[in-house]
Amino acid sequence: MSIQITGLRWAPPQFQGQVRDLAVRWALEEAGLSYEVKLLGDEDRKTSNYHRLQPFGQVPTYEDGEIALFESGAIVMHVAEQTPAPGATALLPAEPRARARAKSWVFAALNSLDVDITALGDIDHWAPREPWALARRPELAEMVRARLETLAAQFSDRQYLAGDFSAADIMTVMVLRALRHTSLVSGHPTLSAYCLRCESRPAFQRSLAAQLREYARHSPTNDKQ
Repeated sequence: MSIQITGLRWAPPQFQGQVRDLAVRWALEEAGLSYEVKLLGDEDRKTSNYHRLQPFGQVPTYEDGEIALFESGAIVMHVAEQTPAPGATALLPAEPRARARAKSWVFAALNSLDVDITALGDIDHWAPREPWALARRPELAEMVRARLETLAAQFSDRQYLAGDFSAADIMTVMVLRALRHTSLVSGHPTLSAYCLRCESRPAFQRSLAAQLREYARHSPTNDKQ
């Protein structure tokens, strides 16, 4: 059985290019591993069969023979631990200290960065004018800025988080993409340059283009034409 992952059939424009199957596609493209994408709608993600694979009904999932995983970070780490195709990118460094650093930053992206960034996005996208949101947002934005400064400091003497480009950079950039509606990253020279380095990679460009093509093909506006 070949590798099969799941993604959304469509996402609202403000979230396109942020849905986390993009991280998995990116990792697979970097590693040179072939895969298929099964696109799901809301109705598909509510079925008992899918909940056996992904208890929360989210995407992405990953299946390869008897191996099944959910959660983008777990999947990207699994891909990173595989032997890449000849000439492809190894997503975990071979040197033990760099490898440990890469693993640490995968989890830092999902725990130390993503939580507050997601909370900020929830306010901005879903409740920007609610009194509680107006009261909460300034403090939350400062917390995000502080975490971003800590991240930026990692690039004082390196281009990537763990030596060469790795799984840590995939997950970190994916988390940072959730701030595209703000200037918190785009207005920060160090982080903006870091994201550009990573997002300029051919594997990312292929992955993003494929995801956006699928969204365009399944756009609800197509049904009205």
